[in-house]
Amino acid sequence: MEKGLELSRAYYEEYGIPMLKEFPDLSPMIAVGLVGSGSECFGYDDEISRDHDFEPGFCLFLPGEDKIDRQAAFRLERAYAKLPKEFHGVRRSILSPVGGNRHGVLRTAEFYESKVGSPTGDLTTKDWLTISENYLLEATNGEVFSDPYGEFSAIRQKLSRFPADIRKKKLAGSLLLMSQSGQYNYLRCVAHGESGGAALAAGEFVKYAMQALFLLANRYLPYYKWRFRALREIEPFANLAETLEFLLVSENDEAMAKIKADAMEDVSLAVITELQNQNLTDAVCGDLEKHATSVNDKIDDPTIRNLHILAGV
Repeated sequence: MEKGLELSRAYYEEYGIPMLKEFPDLSPMIAVGLVGSGSECFGYDDEISRDHDFEPGFCLFLPGEDKIDRQAAFRLERAYAKLPKEFHGVRRSILSPVGGNRHGVLRTAEFYESKVGSPTGDLTTKDWLTISENYLLEATNGEVFSDPYGEFSAIRQKLSRFPADIRKKKLAGSLLLMSQSGQYNYLRCVAHGESGGAALAAGEFVKYAMQALFLLANRYLPYYKWRFRALREIEPFANLAETLEFLLVSENDEAMAKIKADAMEDVSLAVITELQNQNLTDAVCGDLEKHATSVNDKIDDPTIRNLHILAGV
């Protein structure tokens, strides 16, 4: 099956490039690609995900009205709307007259404003600590096929990964919550006969273990339904996906609890080993709480370092 990104690029090359040649005064200022929401922008589309909002198409990202005014943008919209309605056996959607479309003519500033709250990609410390990683990922996923003007790609690069101190702050918080849920509370919940509490503790451990693993890989954490799939693509952590899935779906009775607690320690050890490999911790032990403190201590900016350790989670 042809993937959405492949379909988009082929549609652009066959019809988009000739269309843009009709606008020689505008095309040097237009970025073209497929970026944003939708499984196809992540490369995760399949037959099931094609049940809605899937079509051959691409995005035309325009600079501000001082460069391309509304009238010119409207002419581009009309030209895009006239492109073939079917390509490689896939029908195009009807463009909405009130916006909200994933493809077609978009303003660069409005696209980034909608994703991260900044038209230029310039974020404050608070922004970096609080914006959902899913939105950061939607701002930087997919592919840019052409960007002669460079504005779109420059903002995209600015948002491509967390600043070093932000990454450490979020990592420290994730490690602390892994410790509390997995190394401390899970077996206590089982001992109290709180099977629901144990299930929640296991879920919290998996959630923050995934957060830590993606941070260690310098990647944004995807929307929850794609996390296991994305984790299986990350070396050297791909083998942990099966363990984390086991922690979520297995029972929490006494017979299983020891096995699950040992599995949590295995995941914790893998995280600690990578922390040490990346020189992110000076702690020498298996206690994730101590590693959380050590990671936080390595933050260079005192303002970020002195925020509550959970400020990033």
